Amino acid sequence: MTAEATARPLLFTPLALRGAVARNRVVISPMCQYCAGPDAVPTEWHHVHLSQFALGGAGIVIAEASAVEPRGRITYGDLGLWNEAQASAFRPTTGFIRRHGALPGIQIAHAGRKASVQRPWHGNGPIDATDVARGEPAWAVVAPSPLPVDDGWLVPHELTLDEIAAIQQAFVRSAKLALSAGFEVLEIHQAHGYLGTSFLSPVSNRRNDAYGGDRAGRMRFTLETVRAVRAAWPADKPLFVRISSVDGAPEGWGLDDSVVLAKALGELGVDMVDCSSGGVSGTVTAARVRRTPGFQVPFASRIRHEAGIATMAVGLILDGPQAEAVLAEGSADLIAIGRQALYDPYWAHHAAHQLGMTGFADWPEQYGWWLERRNVQLSPEDAARAAARAA
Repeated sequence: MTAEATARPLLFTPLALRGAVARNRVVISPMCQYCAGPDAVPTEWHHVHLSQFALGGAGIVIAEASAVEPRGRITYGDLGLWNEAQASAFRPTTGFIRRHGALPGIQIAHAGRKASVQRPWHGNGPIDATDVARGEPAWAVVAPSPLPVDDGWLVPHELTLDEIAAIQQAFVRSAKLALSAGFEVLEIHQAHGYLGTSFLSPVSNRRNDAYGGDRAGRMRFTLETVRAVRAAWPADKPLFVRISSVDGAPEGWGLDDSVVLAKALGELGVDMVDCSSGGVSGTVTAARVRRTPGFQVPFASRIRHEAGIATMAVGLILDGPQAEAVLAEGSADLIAIGRQALYDPYWAHHAAHQLGMTGFADWPEQYGWWLERRNVQLSPEDAARAAARAA
């Protein structure tokens, strides 16, 4: 190994994930855009939004939560992945991301009792008369138990055993469509109060059959779904699962529970646990968890060490040195960047410079050659000032 390779920051070392290799440890977290086209199809917005992160140097780019069936959307603006038209519309984007060095991923999801709500800029609450006038009426929602998210929210239909099985098969169908759409990484969303969380948490699951009761019963929906999806998703492609490490309610799902769940997920062939938190009630995705830089890293660390499974850290990871420290201390294997990447789509490239990787060899050559040329023309003081501003 050369001195240069030895000195390379952990954040910018490749990571093998089954038959895939991420060029670095930077992941663009799935972020809903709430602007799907008719029939939940991705648009040119999604193409540009996702493609820019591949140019920006990320190792994995994960498309937003895409519903496995129409009633599983959060809002009318959500993407879906339940038919071929949706899969076909993703193909130009997955091809672009792959050609520019990143692994394209997608998160498949079901919103459960948190479905049928307004887009954030319309209020982010239950659909009301204004939404109906806009042509967006409410639809029926489902959950393990007939408990609304909060006062004024829709009361969900309690899923029957046959309906549970049908939703699990919808996840399988979406996995197969994800493959045909060209995705290399698949993530199953079981966090933030959506359907998976609502089965896991005793706050939202009051069933007394095989899918409720004790922790093993409440884990059954997630584990069965993952087992079925893993069987349908190619053995050489990685499978991630996002969980709420703690669900945000004192009497709810906790970190001890997540360690047990993560062990079981690893036994089923899950490659990475994406460690988020919160959301079992209300609209906030991390309720009652104080938000400070890296506030969810301890969840990823404990799960990684006690469950013996790779983890992805997410949540207010703001710069390269912070991300590098998370990896160096062994708290996670991947670093997910969300809103900070919206602020700076070239976050990965800028993080590399913050960590001492000089030059522009890792940038798209259409940009890199210009920037290298500019650096030659700048004085050392001006070059340092430009780098500091970029960071």
